[in-house]
Amino acid sequence: MPLLARTVNTPLAIEVRRGAVADLGPLLADRRISAGGDVAVVVGPGQGEKIAELCRPTLGSADVFTVTGGTVDSANELGDQLRLRNYDAVVGIGGGKTIDTAKYAASRYAIPMVTVATSLANDGIASPVASLTHEGGKGSYGVHIPIAVMVDLDFVENGPDRQTQAGIGDAVSNLSACADWELAHEARGEPIDGLAVTLARTGAEALINHPGKITDDGFLTTLAEALILGGISMSICGSSRPASGGDHEISHAIEHLHPGRSSHGEQAGLGALFCTFLRGDLERFGQLARCLHRHGLATTPADLGLTDDEFVEVVQHAPRTRPDRYTILEHLTLTPAETRRRLGEYADELRQHVG
Repeated sequence: MPLLARTVNTPLAIEVRRGAVADLGPLLADRRISAGGDVAVVVGPGQGEKIAELCRPTLGSADVFTVTGGTVDSANELGDQLRLRNYDAVVGIGGGKTIDTAKYAASRYAIPMVTVATSLANDGIASPVASLTHEGGKGSYGVHIPIAVMVDLDFVENGPDRQTQAGIGDAVSNLSACADWELAHEARGEPIDGLAVTLARTGAEALINHPGKITDDGFLTTLAEALILGGISMSICGSSRPASGGDHEISHAIEHLHPGRSSHGEQAGLGALFCTFLRGDLERFGQLARCLHRHGLATTPADLGLTDDEFVEVVQHAPRTRPDRYTILEHLTLTPAETRRRLGEYADELRQHVG
């Protein structure tokens, strides 16, 4: 009987702890990523340069590039600089914009990429996707999954709480995204990857049930692991399906119709809560509502600065953000009047769980 298996791309190393940045050089050597520190270190402006100084003693041959990240242009400019020398790896140190810029540039020239995350705002720290802006708006680009991922809790703790809260919203929204994928499988026969679902859901379940606060190392470690597992789940199935359903459609619609109101992760968290209500899963709805409320995230449109009418418009627009994706929003095809009625019912149900 033949042995059936598949190869799964995952990082060679994952470390979540305090003091990770200072130990970057030894990790690269131990994992045979770069024995001599011949790497390109990519940092953001301001604090990024200070972080790079912590690494410099163990990365004597490194070049440091400061980028104002988050755009296709900045990623292409970085790529042009990477061509001038033969690097063992690209090390992106910082938040989401810096890391996505480094991921895109490294993938463009087939250079291994290492993530050193100093914030936990989204699952991009380990995902095969780079979100970058361009002249026409914001796009998602396929990139290679990082070869190693480090999260330094010292910097996460000292960063803005809103970044960590955004990461919580992005991570727990995987529960709704997986439910949407299962719905698409049942309603339309869409293939589903059980391993990808297992990883995405396991990380989110651990987070939603964790009793700690965003100031606790244990909770921050669980959050980091949930975001990393979400990124790996996308790599396994080759799409964002296990981490992006109606929840992210709602977030993208808010960004399109009302840009700058709030963070992506917080929007995704609210989107997940509303989609869970639409699916009629009130036990999961209560879990999500209490988790979001406990950590200070939005549970109503008003918490994001949106009126009920604006949120109805968002829900109506949401399916257009991902025409190829089947979620509870496409399944129900609610009219504006029906959406407004369901939003009222949502508010009544929410009061039973968070007051």
